[in-house]
Amino acid sequence: MKKAFSNAAIGMFSIITDIDKVNETVMRDVEVTADEMKVLLVSWLNELLFICEVERILFKRFDISELNETRMLAKCYGEKINLKRHKIKAEIKAATYHMIKIEEGNGIRVQVLFDI
Repeated sequence: MKKAFSNAAIGMFSIITDIDKVNETVMRDVEVTADEMKVLLVSWLNELLFICEVERILFKRFDISELNETRMLAKCYGEKINLKRHKIKAEIKAATYHMIKIEEGNGIRVQVLFDI
């Protein structure tokens, strides 16, 4: 599940910019709580978008140290936006609950739609 949440965040920032051009010069601790796993996933992604918008940080790596049904802790690595190096491809307003899925079987698959 940790890898699925991390990959969802990587995917989201890949929509925003080319994360291969983002360095790991800044680290933020992120803690999110919710009543259930789907809400936790949306809250996690929206918290990252909030930090991106307010602090102008693009993230590329996410080390999730704790994840259960109601709480997650992660260290997020990236850097401040530098428009000379970071082309912003799309601005994401929010992760949504519309068609959200978390499926467990042979591995874990998550689906999140973004409001652009």
